[in-house]
Amino acid sequence: MRIVASGAFQQRQRADLAMGGSFFRGYTKLCKGLAVILLLVHLLVQLFPSAVNYLALIPARTIPFAWNLITAGYVEQTIPGVIISIVGLLLFGKLLEPLWGTKELSKFVFIVNFSTSMCVFVTAIVLYYVTQQESYLYTPLSGFYGILSGLLVGIKQLMPDQELNLFVLKIKGKWIPSLVALISVVVSFFVNDLVSYLPVILFGIYMSWVYLRYFQKRLETGLKGDPSEEFSFSSFFPAFLRPVLDPIASIFHRLLCGRSDRADSRGQTLETSSLTGSDSTEANRRRERGQRALEQRLAEKLAAVRSTESTSHDASEEV
Repeated sequence: MRIVASGAFQQRQRADLAMGGSFFRGYTKLCKGLAVILLLVHLLVQLFPSAVNYLALIPARTIPFAWNLITAGYVEQTIPGVIISIVGLLLFGKLLEPLWGTKELSKFVFIVNFSTSMCVFVTAIVLYYVTQQESYLYTPLSGFYGILSGLLVGIKQLMPDQELNLFVLKIKGKWIPSLVALISVVVSFFVNDLVSYLPVILFGIYMSWVYLRYFQKRLETGLKGDPSEEFSFSSFFPAFLRPVLDPIASIFHRLLCGRSDRADSRGQTLETSSLTGSDSTEANRRRERGQRALEQRLAEKLAAVRSTESTSHDASEEV
């Protein structure tokens, strides 16, 4: 099911161009606040480079500097990094916050940031013991890319069939996280400076999926998670790989998440045959909310364009 026709997006793009400054409007207070934090922290580490040692995630120093697991996600050490993070946050947050609400988006950002940092920390420790290379312990790891990747997973969940323009490409929302992961892996083979960002991006995608799949509370039903087939782990991969991935994902599903069929039958999760119809209905409701939110923004922008054109026309007549 397509949420918004491509023609509607063309109208939206024309409206954005006509309004000029509309790109800078309509962002929520939460996203603006996080953007300010990213900018201030970036300026701080530029003015005082030693601050990186206290804010970024340095595995050898995480104990006792445990706050690094939270602060590292907001430390962008490069100018391109902080620009990409702020722009991505504003754009993706503008799409998701009207559907999730400010409280849920704040919770999502915190959980994805902390869990991603924990996974990166554990991975660095394991790699050190395997390779005995101290660079895994003392390389500062930071960046907002884990949260940005997580927001892309949210778009995949709510707007899977929505076509989004990425420069010269048009790609459906359900494939964007997979494309970002693939590009990150490929680029890391050729650009050494980007290798440190790779685990942040990959764990950001995975941990956000785990949260949305199993733990996010749905206000409409009071239940947790999104067990729809369209949001399964194998849905991040091409169809020909799914018969191989589904059995593996099922094993990790039980080991890591503690979701057995017996627990399912007791109603602790939504993945039961008795709720199959309601799951499908809920997935449709999510997509419909996404459609209404996008159509509302489009209507507001078109109305603003007409108002601007009318004002300009009246002013020219008076002259």
